This record gives sequence, C-alpha cells and structure tokens, in this order.
Amino acid sequence: MGEGSLMIIVTTLVIGFVIGIILNHFWPLFFKINNNNGSTTTIVIPKGTFGWPLLGETLSFLKPHPSNSIGTFLQQHCSRYGKVFKSHLFFSPTVVSCDQDLNYFILQNEDKLFQCSYPKPIHGILGKVSLLVAVGDTHKRLRNVSLSLISTIKSNPEFMNDVERTALKILQSWNSKKQVIFWEESRKFSFNVIVKQVLGLTPDDPQSATILQDFLAFMRGLISLPLYIPGTPYARAVQARSRISSTIKAIIEERRRRRKHGDGDSKRNDFLEILLCVDTLSEDEKVSFVLDSLLGGYETTSLLMAMVVFFVGQSQKALDQLKEEHHNIRSTKEKEELLNWEDYKKMDFTQKVINEALRYGNVVKFVHRKALKDVKFRDYVIPAGWKVLPVFSAVHLDPSVHANALQFNPWRWESDEQICKKLTPFGGGSRCCPGFEIAKVEVAFFLHHLVQNYRWDVEEGEQPIAYPYVEFKNGLTIRLHQNCT
Repeated sequence: MGEGSLMIIVTTLVIGFVIGIILNHFWPLFFKINNNNGSTTTIVIPKGTFGWPLLGETLSFLKPHPSNSIGTFLQQHCSRYGKVFKSHLFFSPTVVSCDQDLNYFILQNEDKLFQCSYPKPIHGILGKVSLLVAVGDTHKRLRNVSLSLISTIKSNPEFMNDVERTALKILQSWNSKKQVIFWEESRKFSFNVIVKQVLGLTPDDPQSATILQDFLAFMRGLISLPLYIPGTPYARAVQARSRISSTIKAIIEERRRRRKHGDGDSKRNDFLEILLCVDTLSEDEKVSFVLDSLLGGYETTSLLMAMVVFFVGQSQKALDQLKEEHHNIRSTKEKEELLNWEDYKKMDFTQKVINEALRYGNVVKFVHRKALKDVKFRDYVIPAGWKVLPVFSAVHLDPSVHANALQFNPWRWESDEQICKKLTPFGGGSRCCPGFEIAKVEVAFFLHHLVQNYRWDVEEGEQPIAYPYVEFKNGLTIRLHQNCT
C-alpha cells in the first residue's frame, strides 16, 4: 500500500469520525417539521449514541454472551438510556427496542408502519425470493402457501410416525454409550426428519449426505462476515446454496419425469410433492421454498431441543414431572403403538417446558425491521427509513415482565395471560414462523422417549452462547444414566 493511499484512508477515517461526533450530538436538530403557521416542531427521537463512524456500535452489539442473559451492551444502554434507545447498527441509524409494548407494536404493524429489512448480504445467501426476506404481497403469497403446506403435513399421521421413528433410532444408538454430544445428536435428528418431510429422502440416501454437507457450509456462511472473497465462509455459503439449488432442481425434475411416465409414487405427500401442484409459485420460488423449509426445520428445531435438554438436565423437579406426564400417556397405549396428535395435545407440562426453554434460552435474539414512515410511539418518534430492532431476549429476561426472570421455571406458564406479548420466540404478527408447531411436535415426541429411558447430567461449565446465533460452548456433552425398568 502506497503512502498516498494510506493518507486517503486515514483522512477518510478522521472525517468520518468527526461527522460521527457531530451527528451523535446534533442529530435531533435535523428532524424538524414545518407547520402551516410558519413555526417548526422538533421531532424527539430516543436517546442514545451512534458510536464509531460506519460500523457504529455493531461489534459491541454482536459481542458474544450467554443466551440466557441480555449481554453487557444491552445492560449498559438500557441502564443509561432506557429500554428504547438509538444506535448505529448494521450501517444504519437504528432504534433498539427492549420494551415489551413497542416490540408487540412493531410486530403487529408489519407492512403498515414497519417492514422486514435484513442486511443485503443475507439476501445474497438466501436469495431474492426467500420467504425470510420477502416483503409485501410477495411475502403474503409465499406465506399462504407455507401455511397450507404445513397444515397438510401437520394433520398427516405419517409425519408424526416418521418423527417418532427417527427419535427412537437416535436413542437406540445410545445403548452402549455413557455420554453423547447432544448438539450433534439433535442436529442429526432434526435434519433426518426435515429432509424426509420436505424431499422424501432417507438418511441413507446419497442425496441426503450431499445436501447435509452443503447445508453445513451454507449455515456457517449465513452467520459469517459478508465478504465475497474466494475461500471465505460467506463465499462458500453462496456457492453451497447454488449447489443445493441444483440438487433440489434435479429432484424436482426426477419427480416430474416419474409423474409424466406414470411411475411416480402416488402415496407421496411430502412438501415437495404438494409444492409441485402449486401453480402460484415460480420454479425459483419453489426451490427457495424448499431451502427455507430445510433451514427452519433444521437449525431452529435442533437448537430448541438442545435448550430443553440443557435446562431440564439441571432441574430434577422438571424432569420428574415430565417423566410422570409421559409415563401416563404411554400407559394408555399398546407396547409398540406410536404417538398421535391427541397424545401431543395431552402433553401439557411438556409445552410449559418448551415455552420456558424458548424464553430463557432465546433461540432468536432479535429481528430486523425498518420504519416505513415517521412513527410516533409514546413521547418520541422513530424516523422513516431507520432500522428498528425489536430485541425478544430483552423482554424474555425482563424482571418487570417475568418474576425471577433469570431462573428456569416452567410452572410460570400455568397462566396464559398476555402470553403473545410475553413470549415471542418465533416472532409475531404476519411474519410469525409458520412452522413453529411442527418444531414443538418434534421436540415433544423426542422428549417422550428420552425422559422414560434416561436421566442425564450436563457437563460442568456448559452454556448456550449468543453470537447472536446460538451455539453451545462445548457442544452440550451430557452423561447418560439409563432408567431402571
């Protein structure tokens, strides 16, 4: 690098720093409304700081911390500025909300006052027609198809049978083991379930192994620094998505060929088979739809399952009550009889455990939105075009919302009062995750057999860490103890 180039960089940084300071101190002065009588009204925006030029406070905001805490950044900012404050995150002026009412207000006003607004590099990996980043009418159309597909699958007994058989196969593989890395086991379980339900593939199918290998590269890049340079995780993720798309297209073509020649399996009712009959989606949208389904069914479900095992492993009382509930359900069935939807609805305490793991563990910390217009809330205004980050974990761990918020307590959900405001692990409003019930079914069915066959101890020092994506520090190693029969 030449001296002249170095001087340009240094000068740019200095100018940027000065501009950052000026904006930080005088930003509210730029928001004035001219009234008809010639006077002006200053718009009051939330207090806060913009931090460094360009990057703002992004690095501090993303600093890793236990997922059952809000982290140092939010602690300090909420203490200094309140539960709603301004910042500069992801290259944009931002309002961060740790407030229960504002979060609910944001989620309920999708496409009216606020709109989904993920950073552009995310679009580069997920694709332009992904349900996760689509907005407006496109999102509504894709979501309607998703809800229809999920409703069809959820009501299908074969789906539940597949989930339970997969759980039994995983647990049977533990027979001679004293300990397992549960994070790996939960991912294996969720991938085997979702690849069967979406594409009709078994774990032994060569295409399953190919998709899984590419999918792992895809996941690593999705949460990496967005630099498209050959060899970087981001570049590998974009390439992996392309390969997965090609594999999915090949499976689609093979299905169509079999249909055309009359040698297709008329009993197939996986996502893909139903999707092929949907005329409202383009070819690219169908491929993207499959990828979204794999992403949601793999990562979220496996993480939720790991959270439940982590917290229950430290609560003998919760484990005992789970064991009693599932023993009572099993006692009404024949020895080899599989679970059904009616059994799932009887798993009342299991639902409370899942809810509490979602609250305390925080699978999703926040979502990205932007203000479509100046939005007045209480005594301040969120300016049009600003990014808005409703932080779910802050509400989940707020002691003014949840008594003894930093304790794992499934019994807090005995009352369902305002649960839609107090618990938003899957988002809310029109962008609430459409497959959340399927994830809960998978976790509940796995727990059904786990708690009846095993007790377990969590390795000391283990904890879930938010990066902000969540991973377990040591892979969640658990020591197994078989229950006496």
